[in-house]
Amino acid sequence: MKVTIENLGIIKYAEYELGELTIICGANNMGKTYATYSLYGFIDFFNNGYMPKIDHSIVSKLINEGACSIPIQTDQEYVNKMVDDACKEYKPYLPMIFNAQDKYFSETRFSVHINSDEVVLPQKLEKSYKRGNKEFVAISLSDDKSALQFSLLSGDLDASNQSLRISVSNIIGDSIKQVLFSHIFPDCFIASAERTGAVIFKDELNIQKFHLLREIAASDNLDISSILNKVYSTPYPLPVRRNIDFIRNLENVSKREGILYKQKPEIVEMYNRIIGGKYDVSKEGIRYCPNNSKGVKLQIVESASSIRSLLDVFFYLKHAAKPGDMLLIDEPELNLHPKSQRDVARLLASLVNSGIKVFITTHSDYIIKELNTLLMLKSRAANENVAKLMTEKGYHNFELLDSDQVKVYMAMKDHIKLEGKTRKSLHNTLVKAHVDNIIGISAETFNDTINEINEIQEHIYFS
Repeated sequence: MKVTIENLGIIKYAEYELGELTIICGANNMGKTYATYSLYGFIDFFNNGYMPKIDHSIVSKLINEGACSIPIQTDQEYVNKMVDDACKEYKPYLPMIFNAQDKYFSETRFSVHINSDEVVLPQKLEKSYKRGNKEFVAISLSDDKSALQFSLLSGDLDASNQSLRISVSNIIGDSIKQVLFSHIFPDCFIASAERTGAVIFKDELNIQKFHLLREIAASDNLDISSILNKVYSTPYPLPVRRNIDFIRNLENVSKREGILYKQKPEIVEMYNRIIGGKYDVSKEGIRYCPNNSKGVKLQIVESASSIRSLLDVFFYLKHAAKPGDMLLIDEPELNLHPKSQRDVARLLASLVNSGIKVFITTHSDYIIKELNTLLMLKSRAANENVAKLMTEKGYHNFELLDSDQVKVYMAMKDHIKLEGKTRKSLHNTLVKAHVDNIIGISAETFNDTINEINEIQEHIYFS
């Protein structure tokens, strides 16, 4: 999947491809978060907001005859049309994704290109949709995966009922999306750079909502629509709102056991070692229980900032994550000691090898260098001396990465040629970094800074 962005925040023009692990790194205020939020917003919109237009005759056939079969189209033209339509419908929502004024996105272009060979049909599909409280439509995938089969579970329906027709059209459209694109646009979880604040202030936000609701209940002449707008709208970008909602719901989230945790409990154990303890959730709130401190339970506001910054990803991994998902983290190194940053890099690699697609932005040279180590080890793990080193340093094969799994882009200024221009000019963009299993990732912006520090110190030392 290739993403193209133009006139988005500080980024003039950029193209990037997603890998199993995608990294955008670079200096502050170079557009990393814009790239991350716009991608998350599009996938969220595609899965939950966009609905393909279904021919009226197909809707009528299902309502009138009670069943229909729709051929599955996987040709490039059909894939392009559906994705292009979704991108066009997504653009007006960009101001809401970033909680910014419309004028800042008037010239923005966001597009996604999918090669038809990226479409992977599920092995089987059997599900049903409800309308109200009743089972309404059953869907299945034909044995040869050439068609979707729909069956109405309710009879004597009025084909002229517009609400009914919209429901049927949406069910058909949603099923087609799921079959064609669930592998490409998976369920996403995002941890924004503001996640620490979301943890601290969630109770205050809940109290504000409680007071507003109590105000509604106590008044006879209140403008209800105005109050509801205050309750359900927040002055935050979409990823931050999603972090707040997830933290608010932790008591319910923690009652489930995620598929990834069932399959790979060692990943959560890695996480526990990084935080040096465990989290505990009850009706009284979230507590942190440090290792080797019997009976000690700290409120989250009493805990270190690193404990707060790692909280939401922990609960996602333990209670919600499943293979095939995508995890986006804005600055995974937030508030972490260099050793913990290295451990996080190994955790991210383990997630990739467990079937979770990972997308991060980072300023951390430690994370990049540790990923370099995992890339280098992959090609040399059979070497006796390298195998011994891995054992001594505690590396495992499930942490190692191959270069074809990793895509890295540097957010920086570079000379690019814009559409309609004859010459290249200097603009903010994303520049693809070289990745291999010999030396790892060539992250120039980090290397330049480190080399400059070394040169200054050498000059001071030898003066």
